[in-house]
Amino acid sequence: MRIAEIYSSLQGEGRLTGTPSALVRASGCNLRCWFCDTPFTSWRPEGEDRDVVEIVAAVEQLKDRGGSWVKLLAKAGQPADKVALAHVIITGGEPMLFAEMIPLCEELRARDWHITIETSGTLYLPVACDLMSISPKLASSTPVRQGAGNWSDRHERDRHQPAVIRKLIEEYDYQLKFVIDSPADCEAVEQWLHDFPQVDAKHVWLMPQGIEPVELQQRTDWLLPYCQQQGFHYCPRKHIEWFGPGRGT
Repeated sequence: MRIAEIYSSLQGEGRLTGTPSALVRASGCNLRCWFCDTPFTSWRPEGEDRDVVEIVAAVEQLKDRGGSWVKLLAKAGQPADKVALAHVIITGGEPMLFAEMIPLCEELRARDWHITIETSGTLYLPVACDLMSISPKLASSTPVRQGAGNWSDRHERDRHQPAVIRKLIEEYDYQLKFVIDSPADCEAVEQWLHDFPQVDAKHVWLMPQGIEPVELQQRTDWLLPYCQQQGFHYCPRKHIEWFGPGRGT
């Protein structure tokens, strides 16, 4: 797999927010969201090809840095008794692009890691996974044609794969995490969910688009009340609050 970075941090989004985690960030994506906050894994993919043995070894090494958890947790205002490192997040980019995900997840499961996979829900692999964190891409994610080249059409064609979504939510414990840029996106989420009546609101998380605290707060002001009204989870981007928008967070 082409890997952009492997590091330790706290999960900043969704159900496991605040959980000390090892993060494996794959480089390469089949989509090109205009707001992508990791362009070094999509628009301009970086990284090195690493085999499964190397990746697992790098993740296991993070267990030996127990002292760093105390500092991370203190900075995030979390109690220091949560320092046990047992969770790994495989993210991207789009990690499901890589068939190596199958043996990688098997090896991590064999070492008792709790595995979260962050995916757009456009590709399927029969992987070992404890939490499938699916981020469906709404129409507002499509990049404008000018400057995006062929990616505008490719993104719009591939961003929504209902059959893949249904297979993932049938086979895995899951959360659906939608990026919300404007109130119109809330209406789009309602329309999206209409096609998936099996999805309970408890699985739905709405996250404000943005990487700067000011813009996140501006969207929070209207998105949080909407989530409360609809019975959805509001999904703050806590890692930005804790550590800023830089890489390795």
